[in-house]
Amino acid sequence: MKPLLSVLFKIGRKKTLEDTVLRIQQGDIALQNELIEQYKPFVAKTVSGVCKRYIQETDDEFSIGLIAFNEAIEKYTKEKGSSLLAFAELIIKRRVIDYIRKEARMQTLHLHACDEENEDFSQTKLEANLSLDEYVRQMEQELRKDEIVHFHQVLQQFDMTLSEIVEQSPKHADARVNAIEVAQFIVHHEELREKLFKKKQIPIRLVEKHVTVSRKTIERNRKYIIAIAIVLAGDYVYLKDYIKGVLGS
Repeated sequence: MKPLLSVLFKIGRKKTLEDTVLRIQQGDIALQNELIEQYKPFVAKTVSGVCKRYIQETDDEFSIGLIAFNEAIEKYTKEKGSSLLAFAELIIKRRVIDYIRKEARMQTLHLHACDEENEDFSQTKLEANLSLDEYVRQMEQELRKDEIVHFHQVLQQFDMTLSEIVEQSPKHADARVNAIEVAQFIVHHEELREKLFKKKQIPIRLVEKHVTVSRKTIERNRKYIIAIAIVLAGDYVYLKDYIKGVLGS
């Protein structure tokens, strides 16, 4: 009776943007084009924020942002967070910064090919390079902050906070490495990864059969393992650098 009432009176859960993305990922190209067209203002606003100027659809940076938005649509999963737009914003900003950095390198090569015997020209080139380097550094700093904000939002879905993760992180390097390896094992196995993100808890019974770490150790470091798994399953460039640093130390 309930499904019938839902059909007759259109009762049911309201479709979300994330539901639309799932349909696109299943092959609805027309819907994909429609969604991209609909969110062009969002792309332009995000790109403008990075470039610190108004971006028009004719600008190269807008094209980069549009490609990045499409990339976000194709790569998005619930493991990336509950919001497509938050995920897409990270991807767009990252791709635009990469584009700016690439353009800066090309500009530097072009300037080197010019007449550098002119002292005024050399000074102008130096100032321009320093200014651009500082700009990219500031943008990357903002992107790191955005990653942390997005990470915190995903943690909240697990009823965890950043402060808890910091407080409960393993104190010894070996313990951190072991916890990260458990997280890697979970993320690399689809069944375990899906259980983690669906039930919001580690499937300890399944995990302990395949790792050398004891059940007690997994339970003690549960929140840290979950936090690392979120990072590994997500699209966190800067946070993943932290993990590489731990494993490399």
